[in-house]
Amino acid sequence: QVQLVESGGGLVQAGDSLRLSCAASGRTVNNYVMGWFRQAPGKEREFVAAISWSGGRIVYADSVKGRFTISRDNAKNTVYLQMNSLKPEDTAVYYCAADGIYRRPRVVVSTYEYNYWGQGTQVTVSS
Repeated sequence: QVQLVESGGGLVQAGDSLRLSCAASGRTVNNYVMGWFRQAPGKEREFVAAISWSGGRIVYADSVKGRFTISRDNAKNTVYLQMNSLKPEDTAVYYCAADGIYRRPRVVVSTYEYNYWGQGTQVTVSS
């Protein structure tokens, strides 16, 4: 089993930056696609960013492209989401996820493709 724990959320002002971390335990996630998703009140969970097991392929949602950066440190079994130029519309609970598929050759963006999820961390951006 894989346990994922997100951290780094908080309350910030528009234009500020935050760095989210997702620490994995129980099993290494080094061979899995890792993704970040978010869910705002009253909305469905949406894709934010994902990174292949090797780190060589990265996909971003259009809404965060150029502002957010996903990365992974396989030595630490940890994935990060650097969020710059935050906007009020970025306010949501952010979730880390692992697909659980050994060295999948592509990056996936659907929630249905991910088998392990963290509990989420709240990000609130005030205007």
